[in-house]
Amino acid sequence: MLKYSESRLEQITVRGLRYAIRHWGETDAPMLFFLHGWMDSSATFQFVVEALLPSWHIIAPDWRGYGESEWLSRPYYFPDYYADLDVILEHYAGDKPVSLVGHSMGANIAGIYASARPERVTRLVMLDFLGLKPEIDAPGALDKWLTAIRTEPKLRAYRDYAALAQRLIAVNPRLHPDRAAFLSRFASRIMPDGLVTMACDPWHKVSSPIPYRVEDAKACWRKIAAPVLLVIAEQGFVQQRLGNDPEEYRSRLECFTKLNIANIANSGHNLQHDQPEQLALLLEEFLPGT
Repeated sequence: MLKYSESRLEQITVRGLRYAIRHWGETDAPMLFFLHGWMDSSATFQFVVEALLPSWHIIAPDWRGYGESEWLSRPYYFPDYYADLDVILEHYAGDKPVSLVGHSMGANIAGIYASARPERVTRLVMLDFLGLKPEIDAPGALDKWLTAIRTEPKLRAYRDYAALAQRLIAVNPRLHPDRAAFLSRFASRIMPDGLVTMACDPWHKVSSPIPYRVEDAKACWRKIAAPVLLVIAEQGFVQQRLGNDPEEYRSRLECFTKLNIANIANSGHNLQHDQPEQLALLLEEFLPGT
């Protein structure tokens, strides 16, 4: 495995929970917050950090129930992430506005937060996220949730890091073996039986009982004051969800008043793994002070 620049983990208390915050770079450099996605953790941004100019203090939390942050071992309430982010930003930046880079679920959190606290966000980067497919079966969602919470969910376990790395490559053939080896060690957890799993509370796999309403998301996006960079992966979730629905795609884009769009070729949803160098160049062009 290649040698990567070291990060450092800090433990802080966020709304009564133990939160792990990963740092790269000098603490006196301009702050840049990286927010990871669903079933992931802060280590996912290591390869982008390697490609960025060394001019940032990058701060990346493990969300509650992920990585080295505290796991609840019960269902999660999504709005808690907005409140957690609010506390984290205040802890590190006081009342100063900040730049946010969010991937997938992290982009969802960052975008909704930036609508409620527009004065807190000076630049927003949304990585391969432009909302989910709308859900309309509210009784069905609740029924599914009531059934799911009766049984403790489990994650797939692997005999060792090498086996997990092989699985990551099988899921994403673009993933370089060195990067797969890194993620298998730094985005995983060793269980009491010695097996290895991804560092994610299995309860995240239980779907929410509250259906996703895209109109609510659109109303929030219209309130974002900061310039937004939407980075779309050629074979990512934005294309999968909206590529065959140009009218809906256009209606979502029109919600943003200061929107920049960039496309990354030869990439799946995890563009921070597939094309970190391309992504770093886009960030350097868009973010202030670079």
